[in-house]
Amino acid sequence: MIANLLIGLREGLEAALVVGILVAYLVKLQRRDVLPRLWLGVGLAVALSLGLGAVLTFGTLGLSFESQELIGGTLSIVATALVTWMIFWMLRTARTLGTSLRHDVDTHLAGGGWGLVIVAFLAVGREGIETALFLWAAVQATGQTTLPLLGAGIGILLAVALGWLIYRGVVRIDLGRFFAWTGFFLIVIAAGVLAYGVHDLQESGLLPGLHVLAFDVSGAVPPDSWYAALLKGTINFSPATTWLQAAAWVLYTIPVLALFIRALRAPGRAKDSAQTDSSTEVINQGAS
Repeated sequence: MIANLLIGLREGLEAALVVGILVAYLVKLQRRDVLPRLWLGVGLAVALSLGLGAVLTFGTLGLSFESQELIGGTLSIVATALVTWMIFWMLRTARTLGTSLRHDVDTHLAGGGWGLVIVAFLAVGREGIETALFLWAAVQATGQTTLPLLGAGIGILLAVALGWLIYRGVVRIDLGRFFAWTGFFLIVIAAGVLAYGVHDLQESGLLPGLHVLAFDVSGAVPPDSWYAALLKGTINFSPATTWLQAAAWVLYTIPVLALFIRALRAPGRAKDSAQTDSSTEVINQGAS
């Protein structure tokens, strides 16, 4: 539940910041008349995300166990790749997000502003697709439905509330630190989803070594215990882990964390972060 809450909060806040910048810029331009186009694009993006979640949830019904595991494992790996790209993309583009969105608005504002539907749809839809895919993979990994979805829903609601408070100037958040810390935890979560995807591919028969275990601590961490459920729900830890799962986890976590830390410490980043370190300033980019 905690991991899914973090996913919902992180992705939801990114989408909320995007919408806040777009709305602020349109208000500055005194083009409130095209705001319904913007909200139409947001609505279509949300519908697409929900539709993708429904397809992922019900699309594999009726397939054989091996086919379901093959699809599940493949999508888990795809979800890991997407969330990893998202983490580094946000580090690279956060300080220029307002400028980029303003340019998109200026480009599509002509002709009644219907192009804003596309701007909002693409900007929010990217976050929605990533969220739907990664949440689905996380739900499959934990083997539960209610608590992971509840956690994600709480995270998204918190993100919407924060986005509104940020837009109103009531709350200020150090976005640099927020994306740094959530990025760190998401990498750990993504590593668990990747390991789970590898296990699914082993169960499908595509990958070997299903019964060759690197370790089995089921005696110390019973799978039906509360702390096993906690570890499963936060970092997708499995008491019985195959060598291939363990190798995938290590080969992903160590280099990705190293690259992430290197990106955080890159020369000039501290100066750039200091210039756009508050959430209110990022929103204000849309109105300046």
